[in-house]
Amino acid sequence: MKPATITELKKELKYRSQEQLIDYCLAMARFKLETKELLTYLVFESENETAYIESVKAYIDATFSEISATNYYYIKKAVRKILRQVKRFIRYSKKKETEAELLIYFCKRLGKMQPSYKQNTVLTNMYNKQLELAQKAIAKVHEDLQYDYNVMIEEL
Repeated sequence: MKPATITELKKELKYRSQEQLIDYCLAMARFKLETKELLTYLVFESENETAYIESVKAYIDATFSEISATNYYYIKKAVRKILRQVKRFIRYSKKKETEAELLIYFCKRLGKMQPSYKQNTVLTNMYNKQLELAQKAIAKVHEDLQYDYNVMIEEL
């Protein structure tokens, strides 16, 4: 996700109501380091959650394709970095559907990675923990979506 420039944000904020601006500022106070990304999400991407999810999935695909598969040490470092970013994108959204979908997608990409994550204990534990967190998020969404997400998890 590429953050917008300050001038683009300023132009867009002129058309927002005072209540929305107060909500944005309170959210920014909570996320100090990532304020620009958070504000970009709030202003540009919060109305279209599916496009946001697709952009995060594209980010996951791009970063997984850049992982150097020479040594498990470097693989673990890269996967942890990707997971930190994904968790940050999930925090911006605050929606359980987004959390479940992104965690499932992360696990799917980790499962496709070569060499296999199953040959390393740390990566296996990371995979299992993210699946568990995805299942907790699934339990909090609508029943129809629960079925769809559970089917996705069974495929993994």
